[in-house]
Amino acid sequence: MDALPLGPGAQGDAVRDLQQRLTATGFDPSVEPRGTFSAGTERAVREFQRQRGLLETGVCDLATWAALVEAGYHLGDRLLYLKSPMVRGDDVAELQRLLGTLGFDAGRVDGILGPHTERALYDFQRNAGLTTDGVCGREVLLSLERLGQSPGRATNVAGVRERELLRSLPPILAGRRIVIGEAGGLDALVRAINRGLEDAGAIVAGLHHPHPSVQAVEANDFQADLYVGLVLSDDPDCEASYYATEGFESAGGRRLAELLTERFGRIPGVDTVSGRGRSLPILRETRMPAVVCAVGPAAVVVERTAEFADAIHDALKQWCASPLEP
Repeated sequence: MDALPLGPGAQGDAVRDLQQRLTATGFDPSVEPRGTFSAGTERAVREFQRQRGLLETGVCDLATWAALVEAGYHLGDRLLYLKSPMVRGDDVAELQRLLGTLGFDAGRVDGILGPHTERALYDFQRNAGLTTDGVCGREVLLSLERLGQSPGRATNVAGVRERELLRSLPPILAGRRIVIGEAGGLDALVRAINRGLEDAGAIVAGLHHPHPSVQAVEANDFQADLYVGLVLSDDPDCEASYYATEGFESAGGRRLAELLTERFGRIPGVDTVSGRGRSLPILRETRMPAVVCAVGPAAVVVERTAEFADAIHDALKQWCASPLEP
């Protein structure tokens, strides 16, 4: 939408559309007259962002708007199949959850219908004796509904596969393909981290781009084993976010977030640290365990660059040795 971002004081048809979408997803801004971004709309946006694992700013940015649009799709509303650009929506996420709990590896539950989901759909159709065309329509939905009612099915196969892969990797940094990304202002910290990782034998790529989707594409093309994103914050708090959504959580990402927050807490000038599951675009679109670290304020990061770099290097070393919770 051209009018983005939308925040307090904004008016017009774009705000009215935003309010209608919020209401349709269960977050009624309770605003009269419609078309004015008031305190009620801000509260509704914050609640929606919190529920979707986005940054809780109260401002409707591109990521929030995209999530609102996707939340409007329910499984069965439309035919689902692989095309370009790839289909996104809550209906895709529900399809992935259903396939995954039935043992068909649709990849992570990210609401993006890519090649993994298409292969899982083909496999499901073949095993269910359905027309094998890679299209999720009424026939597929009826079979999913029937088979999905079987007792004892709760584990998503994508999470199991991630754990199996992490357990199979060598417990050292040497040879690991690691991406360190930043959106601006943290070049010096990225260089310091990369030097330490390269000295340990890791294969490292530093990404410097403000758009998370661009970084996700580059990290996927690099075939990284791990992605660590850095975002400069105005607050003296650090947060390490890992990918989590309904029906899926990255176990490897959560473990790294815990290690990072533990080590950030030892750095002078950092008030509080926390780890949290989120559905930020970069976490959602990368295909490997990923963590985004919000670090700040700028003065502390500049003064303590070496300590932040050492903390991240130490956490990555420990993660390679033990990528899952002990």
